[in-house]
Amino acid sequence: MVAKQQNTRQRGQKAPKSQKFTIDCTRPVEDGIMDPASFEKFLHDKIKVDGKTKALGNVVTITRDKTKIHIAVEIPLSKKYLKYLTKKYLKKQHLRDWLHVIATNKTSYELRYFNIH
Repeated sequence: MVAKQQNTRQRGQKAPKSQKFTIDCTRPVEDGIMDPASFEKFLHDKIKVDGKTKALGNVVTITRDKTKIHIAVEIPLSKKYLKYLTKKYLKKQHLRDWLHVIATNKTSYELRYFNIH
């Protein structure tokens, strides 16, 4: 007879899952119209954890590799929230008329210029 393993979590609770997101700012940074350091600081200041801004703690880590911003989270965070914050940053910097946010795959976004024909 096989004994069943007991589940230590209560019903409806999920295991904490780490996620990694990437925002690629290569094109606007190479053209000199955007500063990735200011965008990284904007994300540090605006991402909310438990309803509070500037309280990232150990659950959200934001790093920058020249032109890419990497966000690693240990709490549930939607990719759409990152898109919202990116669009908010572009609007604040008066870049929303020239750039838009495109999803390149399941965990990353890219900033691209509008195609004007």
